[in-house]
Amino acid sequence: MPQVDASTLILIALDHAIIVAIDASTTTLRAVAYSERGQELSMGRAALAVKSPETDAYEQDAEEWWTGLGRAIAEMKRGLSPEQVAEIAVLVIAHQRETVVVTDRKGTPLAPALLWMDSRCQREVARATSRLGAVRIHGLSGKPPCTTPSLYKLMHLFGTHPELRPSSFVHDVHSFLSLRLTGRAVSSFASADPSGLLDMRSKKWSADLLTLVGLRPDQLPELVEPGYLIGPLTPGAATSLGLPGGTLVYAGAGDGQAAGLGAGVTTPHRCYIEMATAVSAAVLTQSYQLSNAYRTLFSAVPGSYCLETTLRGGMQTLYWWLENQLGKKLRKEAMLELERQAEAIAAGSDGLLVLPYWAGVMSPHWDDEARGALIGLHHRHRPEHVYRAVLEGLSFELRYHLEGIEGSAGRLERRVHVLGGGSRSDLWCQILADVLDLKVVRTASAEATALGAALLGAVAHGIYPHFEEAALEMTRTGEEFEPGPAASSYDRLYRGAYRGLYADIQSRLHVLAEFREAELIRPGETSPPIEGEA
Repeated sequence: MPQVDASTLILIALDHAIIVAIDASTTTLRAVAYSERGQELSMGRAALAVKSPETDAYEQDAEEWWTGLGRAIAEMKRGLSPEQVAEIAVLVIAHQRETVVVTDRKGTPLAPALLWMDSRCQREVARATSRLGAVRIHGLSGKPPCTTPSLYKLMHLFGTHPELRPSSFVHDVHSFLSLRLTGRAVSSFASADPSGLLDMRSKKWSADLLTLVGLRPDQLPELVEPGYLIGPLTPGAATSLGLPGGTLVYAGAGDGQAAGLGAGVTTPHRCYIEMATAVSAAVLTQSYQLSNAYRTLFSAVPGSYCLETTLRGGMQTLYWWLENQLGKKLRKEAMLELERQAEAIAAGSDGLLVLPYWAGVMSPHWDDEARGALIGLHHRHRPEHVYRAVLEGLSFELRYHLEGIEGSAGRLERRVHVLGGGSRSDLWCQILADVLDLKVVRTASAEATALGAALLGAVAHGIYPHFEEAALEMTRTGEEFEPGPAASSYDRLYRGAYRGLYADIQSRLHVLAEFREAELIRPGETSPPIEGEA
């Protein structure tokens, strides 16, 4: 009989373990069952409603995360055999970041969850910066002050409802679901640090940052490494979800970091770009680095960091154009028709340029008062020109971001991995390859975030000894896009028109912001909710 070493025995013993990855994004909660080799076996979805009760406000009922999880898992199970359901052994959570909810000690929400794009806290950003200093906040949290981190949203909430502060408990999406699943309110470093409340060097809740909010450490989740075994499902959770009682829950990561794993990025100097409602670019590093060119996060790979840029107005900008300007519902057919028409337009969109700051700008300017711009409009421009110009503007901005990351992290690998709903667009992928003058490689899986959570679970559960091996086995690449003849035109347009555009109009944008604040925002105004997500 041939000899089998111990590592092989582990793989044989766990060969049939099924991993359930939870992707709790902004408008959809997905439950995806994977084999130990990364094969998607079944998926269930549940829609999550987004409410916008006033200008710049985006809220959600956190109870929908739990009920949505039940609906998504029920649908997922319908695609599995009874034998496969019995083989479910692992559950890992990936989730929308910065979203925060205040509950009582039992986990019952006391107020609506504030979503990552809620930006009612501009005054709180200014107040926190005045009290602690932008440099100190950046050094502790890894993030320059802006409206995105939970820190400022909590300052706004407690300023409006001070009665909630003394006895409340503060959850991110991960710890909220962890409590319901296991009875423990646990968040990984890669889930909690987008809150802006974590001291990135000590890996503890920062006393200075908590003072800004008026919170104590015991009002926040327990912190652990990604992949930490939180525990088995409680009997009540197992019964409610219809999962095996021995299913183990491992600590996951924010959706952006999990997506990097799903793209197979586990080592430094490799870049991945998520092309979704928001657009993010990220690179892994082994050291804690700070720069206004990016924000610093914990990676889903323990012991490493993620240098990430984020543009909140990504695919959301295209949704705005389709719905608010063209009056079309957000449907695949409408997008495909505009894309087909835009493909026939030459690089540069016939002299039309977009600054895609519809939702302000984070890195590298950190200006919540910035807004988008369409420059060069002419009577010959049609909707497809604007559509293409938005894709080009997003691509120019990504080039600007990667130049900033390279200035700190060093030269990157000469190809980028792309994922998210926007990466399914051949036109956008080709424009991105031309603008970056890099090979663009599409992930084979449309669910890279969920796949990344599954990969994290596979390593944590001992199916694979290392992330590199797990990525080789579980992730796959799809189509590749090489820079084409338009690359030189885009380079000229980027250098001559785009790169200095924000600096040229920044002061005017701030004048408009003051005018908007004084004249346009009136009591009772509301903003339309985001209807879809890539």
